[in-house]
Amino acid sequence: MLLDRARTAYRDWKARPAGFSFAREGVRKTRQPRETRVPAETVKLLSFNIQAGIGSQKFGDYITGSWKHLLAHPRSVETIEQIAEVISHFDVVGLQEVDGGSLRSRNMNQLVHLASLGDFPFWHQQLNRNLGRLGQFSNGFLSRHQPFEVRDHRLPGLPGRGAIVIKYGHPIQPLVVVVAHLALGEKVRNTQLAYLGRLLEGYKYVVMMGDFNCRLEHLDNSPLAPLGLCTVEADSLNTYPSWAPDRHIDHILLSPGLQSRQTRVLTDCRLSDHLPLATEIVVPDEVIAATREHRLPLIS
Repeated sequence: MLLDRARTAYRDWKARPAGFSFAREGVRKTRQPRETRVPAETVKLLSFNIQAGIGSQKFGDYITGSWKHLLAHPRSVETIEQIAEVISHFDVVGLQEVDGGSLRSRNMNQLVHLASLGDFPFWHQQLNRNLGRLGQFSNGFLSRHQPFEVRDHRLPGLPGRGAIVIKYGHPIQPLVVVVAHLALGEKVRNTQLAYLGRLLEGYKYVVMMGDFNCRLEHLDNSPLAPLGLCTVEADSLNTYPSWAPDRHIDHILLSPGLQSRQTRVLTDCRLSDHLPLATEIVVPDEVIAATREHRLPLIS
Protein backbone atom coordinates (compact mmCIF):
# COMPACT_ATOMS: atom_id res chain seq x y z
CA MET A 1 0.00 0.00 0.00
CA LEU A 2 2.77 2.43 0.93
CA LEU A 3 4.65 1.61 -2.27
CA ASP A 4 1.51 2.24 -4.34
CA ARG A 5 1.02 5.62 -2.68
CA ALA A 6 4.64 6.52 -3.36
CA ARG A 7 4.30 5.57 -7.01
CA THR A 8 1.10 7.62 -7.34
CA ALA A 9 2.73 10.66 -5.70
CA TYR A 10 5.74 10.39 -8.02
CA ARG A 11 3.52 10.06 -11.11
CA ASP A 12 1.51 13.13 -10.09
CA TRP A 13 4.70 15.06 -9.37
CA LYS A 14 6.12 14.25 -12.81
CA ALA A 15 2.85 15.28 -14.47
CA ARG A 16 2.75 18.65 -12.71
CA PRO A 17 3.67 21.63 -14.93
CA ALA A 18 7.25 22.66 -14.38
CA GLY A 19 6.79 26.27 -15.43
CA PHE A 20 5.14 29.24 -13.76
CA SER A 21 1.53 30.28 -14.19
CA PHE A 22 -0.69 32.76 -12.39
CA ALA A 23 -4.44 32.94 -11.96
CA ARG A 24 -6.11 35.85 -13.69
CA GLU A 25 -8.46 38.36 -12.09
CA GLY A 26 -12.16 37.63 -11.85
CA VAL A 27 -14.39 34.63 -11.27
CA ARG A 28 -12.65 31.44 -12.36
CA LYS A 29 -14.51 28.46 -10.94
CA THR A 30 -17.98 27.62 -9.63
CA ARG A 31 -19.21 24.60 -7.72
CA GLN A 32 -22.92 24.03 -7.21
CA PRO A 33 -24.20 20.99 -5.29
CA ARG A 34 -27.55 19.53 -6.26
CA GLU A 35 -29.43 20.57 -3.14
CA THR A 36 -29.43 22.90 -0.16
CA ARG A 37 -29.21 21.84 3.45
CA VAL A 38 -30.46 23.53 6.59
CA PRO A 39 -27.44 25.05 8.37
CA ALA A 40 -26.94 24.24 12.02
CA GLU A 41 -28.31 26.72 14.56
CA THR A 42 -24.75 27.72 15.42
CA VAL A 43 -21.55 27.45 13.41
CA LYS A 44 -18.02 27.38 14.82
CA LEU A 45 -15.64 29.33 12.57
CA LEU A 46 -11.84 29.33 12.36
CA SER A 47 -9.50 31.40 10.21
CA PHE A 48 -5.85 30.33 10.00
CA ASN A 49 -2.87 31.21 7.82
CA ILE A 50 -0.98 27.90 8.10
CA GLN A 51 2.21 29.03 6.29
CA ALA A 52 2.22 25.77 4.27
CA GLY A 53 3.30 23.83 7.35
CA ILE A 54 6.64 25.65 7.54
CA GLY A 55 6.04 26.52 11.19
CA SER A 56 8.26 29.57 11.77
CA GLN A 57 8.92 30.07 15.49
CA LYS A 58 10.93 33.31 15.50
CA PHE A 59 11.87 36.14 13.14
CA GLY A 60 15.24 34.55 12.43
CA ASP A 61 13.44 31.57 10.90
CA TYR A 62 12.44 33.75 7.94
CA ILE A 63 16.15 33.79 6.99
CA THR A 64 17.61 30.56 8.35
CA GLY A 65 14.50 28.62 7.32
CA SER A 66 13.95 30.27 3.96
CA TRP A 67 14.81 27.00 2.21
CA LYS A 68 11.59 25.52 3.67
CA HIS A 69 9.61 27.61 1.17
CA LEU A 70 11.07 25.46 -1.63
CA LEU A 71 11.94 22.10 -0.06
CA ALA A 72 10.22 19.87 2.47
CA HIS A 73 11.56 19.92 5.99
CA PRO A 74 11.53 16.88 8.31
CA ARG A 75 8.49 18.01 10.34
CA SER A 76 6.33 19.41 7.52
CA VAL A 77 3.84 16.52 7.50
CA GLU A 78 3.80 16.34 11.30
CA THR A 79 2.96 20.05 11.46
CA ILE A 80 0.03 19.61 9.07
CA GLU A 81 -1.25 16.71 11.15
CA GLN A 82 -1.05 18.85 14.29
CA ILE A 83 -2.99 21.58 12.48
CA ALA A 84 -5.61 18.97 11.55
CA GLU A 85 -6.15 18.26 15.25
CA VAL A 86 -6.69 21.97 15.93
CA ILE A 87 -9.20 22.56 13.12
CA SER A 88 -11.14 19.34 13.81
CA HIS A 89 -13.06 21.14 16.57
CA PHE A 90 -14.68 23.61 14.15
CA ASP A 91 -17.48 23.54 11.57
CA VAL A 92 -16.20 25.93 8.89
CA VAL A 93 -12.48 26.62 8.48
CA GLY A 94 -10.89 29.21 6.20
CA LEU A 95 -7.20 28.65 5.42
CA GLN A 96 -4.54 30.74 3.75
CA GLU A 97 -1.09 29.72 2.46
CA VAL A 98 -2.03 26.10 1.84
CA ASP A 99 0.19 24.11 -0.51
CA GLY A 100 -1.67 22.02 -3.08
CA GLY A 101 1.19 19.56 -3.65
CA SER A 102 4.82 20.42 -4.44
CA LEU A 103 8.36 19.69 -3.29
CA ARG A 104 7.96 21.67 -0.07
CA SER A 105 4.81 19.72 0.94
CA ARG A 106 6.26 16.33 -0.10
CA ASN A 107 3.87 16.37 -3.08
CA MET A 108 0.91 16.21 -0.70
CA ASN A 109 -2.18 18.33 -1.18
CA GLN A 110 -2.32 19.78 2.31
CA LEU A 111 -5.98 20.76 2.07
CA VAL A 112 -7.09 17.28 1.07
CA HIS A 113 -4.98 15.78 3.86
CA LEU A 114 -6.50 18.17 6.40
CA ALA A 115 -10.03 17.37 5.19
CA SER A 116 -9.35 13.67 5.58
CA LEU A 117 -7.76 13.88 9.02
CA GLY A 118 -10.37 16.34 10.31
CA ASP A 119 -13.28 14.38 8.80
CA PHE A 120 -14.62 17.34 6.80
CA PRO A 121 -17.03 16.14 4.07
CA PHE A 122 -16.79 19.38 2.03
CA TRP A 123 -13.62 21.18 0.98
CA HIS A 124 -12.51 23.55 -1.76
CA GLN A 125 -9.05 24.63 -2.88
CA GLN A 126 -8.37 27.91 -4.67
CA LEU A 127 -5.02 27.80 -6.46
CA ASN A 128 -3.81 31.40 -6.73
CA ARG A 129 -0.16 31.02 -7.64
CA ASN A 130 1.07 27.96 -9.53
CA LEU A 131 4.84 27.62 -9.41
CA GLY A 132 4.81 24.06 -10.63
CA ARG A 133 6.91 21.75 -8.48
CA LEU A 134 8.14 24.70 -6.42
CA GLY A 135 4.80 25.61 -4.89
CA GLN A 136 1.03 25.45 -5.26
CA PHE A 137 -0.01 28.54 -3.27
CA SER A 138 -3.67 28.28 -2.33
CA ASN A 139 -6.54 29.39 -0.17
CA GLY A 140 -8.90 26.74 1.09
CA PHE A 141 -11.98 26.08 3.12
CA LEU A 142 -13.27 23.03 4.96
CA SER A 143 -16.88 22.58 6.01
CA ARG A 144 -19.13 20.17 7.89
CA HIS A 145 -22.17 21.81 6.29
CA GLN A 146 -23.03 21.60 2.61
CA PRO A 147 -23.00 24.94 0.77
CA PHE A 148 -25.19 25.49 -2.27
CA GLU A 149 -22.59 27.55 -4.11
CA VAL A 150 -18.83 28.07 -4.07
CA ARG A 151 -17.03 30.57 -6.30
CA ASP A 152 -13.41 31.57 -6.71
CA HIS A 153 -12.53 35.21 -7.23
CA ARG A 154 -9.06 36.33 -8.31
CA LEU A 155 -8.51 39.69 -6.72
CA PRO A 156 -7.21 42.81 -8.50
CA GLY A 157 -3.53 43.63 -8.45
CA LEU A 158 -0.55 41.41 -9.10
CA PRO A 159 -1.54 37.75 -9.58
CA GLY A 160 -1.58 35.52 -6.54
CA ARG A 161 -4.32 36.88 -4.27
CA GLY A 162 -7.83 35.50 -4.14
CA ALA A 163 -11.10 35.08 -2.26
CA ILE A 164 -13.52 32.17 -2.02
CA VAL A 165 -17.22 33.02 -1.67
CA ILE A 166 -19.29 30.25 -0.09
CA LYS A 167 -23.09 30.40 0.28
CA TYR A 168 -25.11 28.33 2.73
CA GLY A 169 -28.85 27.88 3.03
CA HIS A 170 -30.91 29.17 0.10
CA PRO A 171 -30.41 31.96 -2.48
CA ILE A 172 -33.44 33.83 -1.12
CA GLN A 173 -31.61 34.57 2.15
CA PRO A 174 -28.16 32.94 2.26
CA LEU A 175 -25.42 32.95 4.82
CA VAL A 176 -22.38 34.14 2.83
CA VAL A 177 -18.89 33.19 4.01
CA VAL A 178 -15.80 34.71 2.38
CA VAL A 179 -12.26 33.39 2.82
CA ALA A 180 -9.66 35.91 1.61
CA HIS A 181 -5.94 36.62 1.57
CA LEU A 182 -5.20 40.26 0.74
CA ALA A 183 -2.14 42.09 -0.55
CA LEU A 184 0.59 43.61 1.58
CA GLY A 185 0.48 47.07 -0.04
CA GLU A 186 -2.24 49.49 1.04
CA LYS A 187 -3.08 50.80 -2.43
CA VAL A 188 -3.58 47.36 -3.96
CA ARG A 189 -5.33 46.11 -0.84
CA ASN A 190 -7.86 48.95 -1.05
CA THR A 191 -8.57 47.99 -4.66
CA GLN A 192 -9.19 44.42 -3.50
CA LEU A 193 -11.45 45.56 -0.67
CA ALA A 194 -13.43 47.70 -3.12
CA TYR A 195 -13.86 44.66 -5.37
CA LEU A 196 -15.11 42.58 -2.43
CA GLY A 197 -17.38 45.40 -1.29
CA ARG A 198 -19.11 45.49 -4.68
CA LEU A 199 -19.34 41.70 -4.68
CA LEU A 200 -21.03 41.49 -1.29
CA GLU A 201 -23.36 44.47 -1.34
CA GLY A 202 -26.97 43.39 -1.10
CA TYR A 203 -26.34 40.40 1.14
CA LYS A 204 -27.75 40.69 4.65
CA TYR A 205 -25.67 38.03 6.40
CA VAL A 206 -21.97 37.98 5.58
CA VAL A 207 -18.94 36.50 7.31
CA MET A 208 -15.59 37.62 5.90
CA MET A 209 -12.47 36.04 7.32
CA GLY A 210 -8.83 35.58 6.47
CA ASP A 211 -5.39 37.18 6.46
CA PHE A 212 -6.06 40.83 5.57
CA ASN A 213 -2.47 42.01 6.13
CA CYS A 214 -3.76 45.15 7.85
CA ARG A 215 -5.07 46.30 11.20
CA LEU A 216 -8.72 46.92 12.01
CA GLU A 217 -8.39 50.71 11.92
CA HIS A 218 -7.41 50.48 8.25
CA LEU A 219 -10.52 48.44 7.47
CA ASP A 220 -12.70 51.01 9.25
CA ASN A 221 -11.59 53.62 6.68
CA SER A 222 -11.32 51.35 3.64
CA PRO A 223 -13.65 50.81 0.66
CA LEU A 224 -15.10 47.86 2.60
CA ALA A 225 -16.47 50.17 5.33
CA PRO A 226 -19.87 50.87 3.64
CA LEU A 227 -20.86 47.23 4.19
CA GLY A 228 -20.88 47.87 7.92
CA LEU A 229 -19.03 44.66 8.73
CA CYS A 230 -17.90 44.55 12.35
CA THR A 231 -15.11 42.71 14.04
CA VAL A 232 -16.12 40.22 16.69
CA GLU A 233 -15.77 41.55 20.23
CA ALA A 234 -12.83 40.41 22.37
CA ASP A 235 -10.18 41.95 24.61
CA SER A 236 -7.22 41.15 22.35
CA LEU A 237 -7.19 39.55 18.93
CA ASN A 238 -3.53 39.92 18.01
CA THR A 239 -2.52 37.06 15.70
CA TYR A 240 0.90 37.98 14.32
CA PRO A 241 3.65 37.06 14.83
CA SER A 242 2.69 33.88 16.65
CA TRP A 243 5.70 33.93 19.02
CA ALA A 244 5.04 37.52 20.19
CA PRO A 245 1.67 38.64 18.79
CA ASP A 246 1.25 42.40 18.65
CA ARG A 247 -0.74 42.86 15.42
CA HIS A 248 -4.37 42.11 14.66
CA ILE A 249 -4.13 41.38 10.92
CA ASP A 250 -6.22 38.20 10.72
CA HIS A 251 -9.90 39.05 10.95
CA ILE A 252 -13.38 37.59 11.18
CA LEU A 253 -15.83 40.33 10.15
CA LEU A 254 -19.60 39.96 10.54
CA SER A 255 -22.69 41.72 9.24
CA PRO A 256 -24.55 43.67 11.96
CA GLY A 257 -27.35 41.06 11.91
CA LEU A 258 -25.05 38.22 12.96
CA GLN A 259 -24.44 37.37 16.60
CA SER A 260 -21.13 35.94 17.74
CA ARG A 261 -19.79 34.41 20.92
CA GLN A 262 -16.71 32.70 22.28
CA THR A 263 -14.36 34.75 20.11
CA ARG A 264 -10.71 34.06 20.79
CA VAL A 265 -7.22 33.70 19.44
CA LEU A 266 -5.78 30.22 19.93
CA THR A 267 -2.63 31.46 21.63
CA ASP A 268 -1.29 27.97 22.34
CA CYS A 269 -1.28 26.97 18.65
CA ARG A 270 2.31 27.74 17.62
CA LEU A 271 2.26 25.88 14.29
CA SER A 272 2.65 28.85 11.92
CA ASP A 273 3.84 32.44 11.97
CA HIS A 274 0.16 33.36 12.46
CA LEU A 275 -2.18 32.32 15.27
CA PRO A 276 -5.66 30.97 14.47
CA LEU A 277 -8.69 33.17 15.11
CA ALA A 278 -11.98 31.53 16.16
CA THR A 279 -15.57 32.46 16.88
CA GLU A 280 -19.04 30.94 16.95
CA ILE A 281 -22.00 32.55 15.20
CA VAL A 282 -25.73 32.05 15.58
CA VAL A 283 -27.36 31.25 12.23
CA PRO A 284 -30.26 33.74 11.73
CA ASP A 285 -33.80 32.39 11.74
CA GLU A 286 -34.32 33.95 8.28
CA VAL A 287 -31.56 31.77 6.81
CA ILE A 288 -32.94 28.60 8.37
CA ALA A 289 -36.53 29.43 7.38
CA ALA A 290 -35.58 30.15 3.75
CA THR A 291 -33.81 26.80 3.52
CA ARG A 292 -36.73 24.87 4.98
CA GLU A 293 -39.46 26.60 2.99
CA HIS A 294 -37.85 26.58 -0.44
CA ARG A 295 -36.05 23.97 -2.47
CA LEU A 296 -33.25 24.68 -4.92
CA PRO A 297 -33.93 23.18 -8.39
CA LEU A 298 -31.81 20.17 -9.15
CA ILE A 299 -28.87 20.80 -11.47
CA SER A 300 -28.58 18.24 -14.27
